Amino acid sequence: MAYSEDHIALAAEYALGTLDADERAQVEAMMSVDKDFTAMVESWEFRLGVLNQMVGSVEPRPEVWDRIKVAIGVSEPQAPLVLPEAPPPPAPPVGSEFAALTAGVDTSNVIRLSRQARRWRNIASFTTAIAAALVALLAVGAYQPDLLPDAIRPKPRTQVVEVKAPPTPAPAPASAQYVAVLQKEGGAPAFIMTVDAATKNFTIRKVGAEPEPGKSFELWLISDKLPKPRSLGVIGNADFTARPVLSAYDTDLVNNATYAVTIEQAGGSPDGNPHSAPVYTGKLVETVPPPAPAATKGR
Repeated sequence: MAYSEDHIALAAEYALGTLDADERAQVEAMMSVDKDFTAMVESWEFRLGVLNQMVGSVEPRPEVWDRIKVAIGVSEPQAPLVLPEAPPPPAPPVGSEFAALTAGVDTSNVIRLSRQARRWRNIASFTTAIAAALVALLAVGAYQPDLLPDAIRPKPRTQVVEVKAPPTPAPAPASAQYVAVLQKEGGAPAFIMTVDAATKNFTIRKVGAEPEPGKSFELWLISDKLPKPRSLGVIGNADFTARPVLSAYDTDLVNNATYAVTIEQAGGSPDGNPHSAPVYTGKLVETVPPPAPAATKGR
């Protein structure tokens, strides 16, 4: 299955542990139904697992734990929740008290309402019986129509329906995919760059890099076949920046070049030359190989 640059970048970031909770849930859902995607994630975990050996363990300061305890409400024991007792219901009046309460009360309305309630109950029972009979009649007509008289027996109907299946679209040919992790030497990844071998379009995703105020990150292509570094454009402020500029270079140069990021003035280099040393660098590695050619049958 061919995967887009975004899918490959998500797999790499999942292996790095830089995704938020929603993105991790999305990746894990894809892994549960797509074995090829799971294999790609495991491949990234194998390639990037050595990054864990470059970072030493750091013990949080005691005040960090204190703030965590306060945030989750366990800094001190909570008092048990005590609900107020409900007052006891008043005792019903008896004897002369009940007689005193009912003395002088007009009960004609009560009698009239009682008669009306009895009448509505009778109507409701009759309506329920009619509904039950209709349901039974419909059930017999649907499942055992032979039991009904000829006058009310449903006539059989035959309907021919032609179902046309939609044409299956031909799958798009897969192409090789390349990824580069741009980072400082021994540091955490700052950008993840993916390149489609067929179109040479690339997408670069910002992972851990934050630009300085009034500055811009600019991507450069560095190769022995070029007299000087070539700018591939300014990296935007959004998470993803996509460009097609690699189509101007041959495949061997693109696959073996070094990709570097420098910090330039806002908007990028004014003269097409880098004005600072590379901050992050990386080289492409193949993650999805091109499809194998179909075998030809001998005559």
